[in-house]
Order: sequence, then C-alpha cells, then structure tokens
Amino acid sequence: MSRIVSVLRRGFTLIELLVVIAIIAILIGLLLPAVQKVREAAARAQCQNNLKQLGLAIHNYASANASALPMNFYYQNQNPPGVYWYPFFYNLLPYIEQNNLYLKANGSGAAWGNGVNAVVVKTYICPSDPTNNAGLCAAGATTWAATSYAPNYYMFSTSNNYDSVNGRNQDGPRYNIGNIPDGTSNTIAILERLSSCPAYGWSNAWVYPMDPNYWGWNQYGSDYGYWNVSFSGQASPYYLNNVNSMYLPRSLRRCGTPSGPWRRPIRSTPTPITAPNRSC
Repeated sequence: MSRIVSVLRRGFTLIELLVVIAIIAILIGLLLPAVQKVREAAARAQCQNNLKQLGLAIHNYASANASALPMNFYYQNQNPPGVYWYPFFYNLLPYIEQNNLYLKANGSGAAWGNGVNAVVVKTYICPSDPTNNAGLCAAGATTWAATSYAPNYYMFSTSNNYDSVNGRNQDGPRYNIGNIPDGTSNTIAILERLSSCPAYGWSNAWVYPMDPNYWGWNQYGSDYGYWNVSFSGQASPYYLNNVNSMYLPRSLRRCGTPSGPWRRPIRSTPTPITAPNRSC
C-alpha cells in the first residue's frame, strides 16, 4: 500500500511581510536621492550645453556679419522683410537651427509677431530653472515664451547711435568680435537668469522688446547688467546663485555667489556687489 505524505507549506507571517515592506521602503528611500542627483546632473549638463550653443551662435553670427556682434535690439526692414524690430535672441535663431522660426515673423512688423512670442525654444530653456510654466513665463509676460539666459548689457547694448539708413537709433555693441578691450577670454557674453520672478511680477521673455530708445527698459525682457545699476546700485534679485557664464571663446565659468553676480562683467577684474536679502 502506498503511503501518501502530505507536506504543509507555511506562508509568510504578517510580521515577515511587514519587515520585507520596510526593507523595500528603505531601499527606495536610499535610491531616490541618487536618482534625483543623476537627473539634476543631466539637467545642469544640458544648461551648460545650451550656453555653449549660444556662444557658438554668437561666433557664427560674427562670421556671417563681418565680425559684428549681435545687437541687443535694433530696427531694420530688409531681411527678412517686414520684421523691423529685432531683439537679441531673435538674431541668434538662424545660428541655433531655428531658421524657420526666424522667418515665421515675416510680414508681421516685429520679431515677436505671427505667434513667435509664444514659441518655446528648447535651447533657451535650462531644465534646472523651475520658474517657467511649460516654457512660458510664470509671471509678468505670461503669454510669452521664456528664456533661462540673458545677454550681457555691457557687451551688446552700450552703443546708441543714430542709423541714417534705417532712420532709428540702434541699441548695439561698441565693439566687434576682434577688438574687445579685455579680449574674448575675459568678457562674459551670456549668463544664467531665472525665467520669472513671481514675487516681483518680472519675467525673462526671450523675444520681448526692451531698449533705451523706443520700448524702454522694462521688467519683461531679457538683459543682464542694466537693472542692477538702476536700483541704487544693487543687483537684480533673480539670477541663479553661483551661475554659469558663457565667455566669448565659448568657455564656461562660474561667477557670482549668493551675494550676487558681477556689476560690470565686461571688465577683466569684476567688481562684486551685494544683492538685496530677498529671493524669488
């Protein structure tokens, strides 16, 4: 007669199950910071790559325009036709593979026409910048596409001469790519700046008009340098702490600390200033 042997399999007890769940939770807790650090490192790498692309665009612009640097803001009515008003970042579009967007404003009367103002340009956005709303400014000009960068006012906006050909004052640089007094290695071109400052209703819209002649220095456009010598010599409060700066040879360096960025980045020996004790 065969003997049937029954084997009883004992399942997990409640305590064992809770221990397993606790161990998994601990492992997840240890893993999440590492994942966040990897993501942030990738985001910062993308931010730095954007700056390098913008630096390359400035050099390519100069190569295509007889060594001239892009103007902060200028007026002309020739190419593309019917655009007339040209902000700084609009001038760089053909040199960051955005020529179709550059031509989109044709016939509108301004670079921000035909819906260009609301077009988010990936190269102009730093993934580490939390102050934009899906690429649009989160404060100020909330229907305009944002940027996480700003051109150096002292490099691109200190010449304000009358242009008899176009019949307007032109807001542009004093120098070209080859005669900058401090040399390209000591001259900041572009640096990081938050897309928006909700506490003050300010924004950093990449194509918003801003100049000393016709549109005024306002809280919606993109520039570094003018604001921080206007408010009693204090720095604007919405620059990223320990920001990356793109120098004209397309090299990246850190400049500034939580106490604020440099007042005149065009100088070889920058003068640090103290920012207001406030944040966005």
